[in-house]
Amino acid sequence: MMNTKQITELSLCQLSSYLQSGEITAVQAATAYLNTIREKEPSIHAYLSVLEGEAMQKAAQIDDRRSRGEKLSPLAGIPAGTKDNICTRGFTTTCASRMLENFVPPYDAHVIEKLEQAGAVMLGKLNMDEFAMGSSTENSYFQVTHNPRDLTCVPGGSSGGSAAAVAAEEAAFTLGSDTGGSIRQPAAFCGVVGMKPTYGTVSRYGLVAFASSLDQIGPLTKTVADSAMVMDCIAGHDSRDTTSIDMKTLNYSAELGKDIRGMKIALPKEFLGEGLSDDVRKGIETAVTRFKELGAEIIEVSMPTLSHALPAYYIISSAEASSNLARFDGIRYGYRAKDYDDITTLYKNSRSEGFGQEVKRRIMLGTFALSSGYYDAYYKKALQVRTLIVNDYNRIFEQCDCILSPVAPTTAYKIGEKTSNPLEMYLGDIYTVPVNIAGLPALSMPCATADSGLPVGMQLIGPAFSEPALYRIGYAFETSGISR
Repeated sequence: MMNTKQITELSLCQLSSYLQSGEITAVQAATAYLNTIREKEPSIHAYLSVLEGEAMQKAAQIDDRRSRGEKLSPLAGIPAGTKDNICTRGFTTTCASRMLENFVPPYDAHVIEKLEQAGAVMLGKLNMDEFAMGSSTENSYFQVTHNPRDLTCVPGGSSGGSAAAVAAEEAAFTLGSDTGGSIRQPAAFCGVVGMKPTYGTVSRYGLVAFASSLDQIGPLTKTVADSAMVMDCIAGHDSRDTTSIDMKTLNYSAELGKDIRGMKIALPKEFLGEGLSDDVRKGIETAVTRFKELGAEIIEVSMPTLSHALPAYYIISSAEASSNLARFDGIRYGYRAKDYDDITTLYKNSRSEGFGQEVKRRIMLGTFALSSGYYDAYYKKALQVRTLIVNDYNRIFEQCDCILSPVAPTTAYKIGEKTSNPLEMYLGDIYTVPVNIAGLPALSMPCATADSGLPVGMQLIGPAFSEPALYRIGYAFETSGISR
């Protein structure tokens, strides 16, 4: 029988195969991951809550069903975790905020329903930047998550807990949300695989909204094939989400293992410009060389709107956050201040005490951008830039299958290094936010290891609904011998 370490070292696909063959039981798998959580959590702090009893009960049910010969999903019995802004019925969903510290949703998010139906075993809820606003998971009200590759470094954000749990082998896979890079950047910092799907591919029902036109749920996994397996489960139309796209469900694993010879990969020259660290530049150059060896054609292109993407993103996302977070007023649910004189001071004190510094900063920025006299100058202008960015991508995809870019300008930085300079932290999103603005899919995966020993991530960006092709390209790279 395999021991804990042997089980948690398996990829999701390998573990699924062992579960289906009966060589490992779901109870054994759940026990192995819960043991790892107990061992590593004191130093990692990826989980905000661990559902040990519920996980063991679900695992036993899966084993019972499998023993009776039921045909189960490939994810049946797989231990997983989810970011704590994805609603789970009967269990707290805090968004890592004092505002929702005791909030227990009366319903499951659509993705949780899908995983439940598939028989996945939910281990717990994962730490994040408060209301998904941040790039380092240092903005959580409860704790700071540490990068398993170097405990002195941040794991990235806002899905830092989700990435750290996979990297630390505390979950076989996790779910995160991506508004401007919040799956891809922590995946790059922690050396795992993160997929930001096409907008509308995965239902946002039950995801606590940050910026509704940008948010998207996606998986974090050890390998590209693992990511495709999770996407096969969670994607699909949901009538409760008006932005969910009703289309034929894709087979995300269909193109894995296919040759990429002759495929055209674009490399925008602006993505390798000023501000990119030597470690990341070398990593992308390594990826370019390997793609050429695999028979792909690298085409240098230009994306002149890149310099405008970051300010446009922060205006659009902050404006939508200002609107979405207006519901947290101390009246209906969430944190309520104890000291107030009237309804106005109740609102003021509840929001001042319930929200953290970064959330308040973005609410104020968004409210300003939407205010009378500034709407046309800022918000309307940002929407016009959004159109230009979409046009840039469309022009590139007329001649190329995908775009290769860095995920972040640097590898993971030290905890506390950038907390006093939010603008410097915002600049770290330069390569990821254009994808959300255009609603495109993007795959983040390791491409090299820096001299410091930290992973370097690359990003593959494709046209809408091109996830199977991105997985094909990423899988070819991953299985070609690049060191993780």
